[in-house]
Amino acid sequence: MDITLKPVATIRNSRIEATDDYWGEVITEITLEPHIPAEAFENIEKYSHLEIIFYFNKAESEQMVYSGRPRGNPDFPVMGIFCQRKKDRPNHLGLTTVELIAHNSRTIIVKGLDAIDGTPVLDIKPAVKEFEPRKEVMQPKWVADLMKDYWK
Repeated sequence: MDITLKPVATIRNSRIEATDDYWGEVITEITLEPHIPAEAFENIEKYSHLEIIFYFNKAESEQMVYSGRPRGNPDFPVMGIFCQRKKDRPNHLGLTTVELIAHNSRTIIVKGLDAIDGTPVLDIKPAVKEFEPRKEVMQPKWVADLMKDYWK
């Protein structure tokens, strides 16, 4: 089965390299592609947060992995790719919940998006409490160490 997706928007920000940390203060402009009408953002400001689904367009298919140590760090255990959030994954999809700062016609401004300038956006959804986990989130202890500077 082939799946064809067409970007709905493009990301513009100051980050030009996919580095691992310090994404928390990044301000990003997301502008709709010409084939998407401005009405797609109608009343988006009613939400405080959005989920941005994007394509790691700079990721190389030959670098895709199915398992490994997160960030190549020997202090972390070998984990399957579906147990990590790295870009070198089978379909190169990213997902981040961001804070909505502003909306102006065909553009929204968000904070805390860990995607680089020029990244295509595949979908945008409102963050809704009822879709959050209904139980406490469980994760390995090492994840907190890995993520300690990510959102600074």
